[in-house]
Amino acid sequence: MATITATLGPIMVGVAATKSQNFSRLSMKSSRTSSEIGFVASQLSGIKISTAHFQKSAPLPISAPLRPSLQPVARRVCPFTGKKSNKANKVSHSNHKTITRQFVNLQYKRIWWEAGKRYVKLRLSTKAIKTIEKNGLDAVAKKAGIDLSKK
Repeated sequence: MATITATLGPIMVGVAATKSQNFSRLSMKSSRTSSEIGFVASQLSGIKISTAHFQKSAPLPISAPLRPSLQPVARRVCPFTGKKSNKANKVSHSNHKTITRQFVNLQYKRIWWEAGKRYVKLRLSTKAIKTIEKNGLDAVAKKAGIDLSKK
């Protein structure tokens, strides 16, 4: 077997080496060198295509609409009390433990904000709703550090 050193590195030529093996070695070496130099080397025709033109142009907008599954999901945390889900064990009769989550009882609630003279729609735990009814929305929001004008 003989070794031929080309611009892209050593290539093994012999009875065992086929054209597909040589092509795969060429493609692996050229991808490494093209990233270092900054241009793409076409392996089929040997033409060098510059990527500087493509990098300067603005990215094309995505024309496909967003699917509902890609929409952001609200966290299961109460912003006023800081309550969040609890990890627990579900224990069967045979004492087999399965890890489950105990989620906070979060409710969407429209509450009248006296200082803003409007309703504010909030996602609160039931404990926070009771606290707001007792102390008032402004006092609870101030204690939690929440700006109601953004809601």
